[in-house]
Amino acid sequence: MEQSTARQPHRLVLENRKKSMISGVQDVQSFHEQEILLLTEEGKLQIKGEGLHVKRLNLEKGEADIEGKINSLIYLSRNTPKKDEKLLKRMFR
Repeated sequence: MEQSTARQPHRLVLENRKKSMISGVQDVQSFHEQEILLLTEEGKLQIKGEGLHVKRLNLEKGEADIEGKINSLIYLSRNTPKKDEKLLKRMFR
C-alpha cells in the first residue's frame, strides 16, 4: 500500500492566549516550558510563553495542541540558525 505524501494544510487557532491548535505540523524540534519550536508546512514556528505543554501531538495527521500562557507566535526565516547551533556557539565562546 502506498503512503500519501500530500501536504497538510497549515492552520493555527489561538484561544484566549491559553490554548492553540495547530495543523500542518511536520516535527517538534524542541520544547521547554518557555518555548516550543515546531516545523510546519509554512516553516519554523516559534511559540514563546510560560508553562507551555504539548498536550497532544499526532505527526501522522500533522496536528499539535499546545497549552499554557502564550506570549508570542513567530515564523522564523528559513535561514535562521537552529537553537542547538546557538547553544553550541554560546558554550564555546
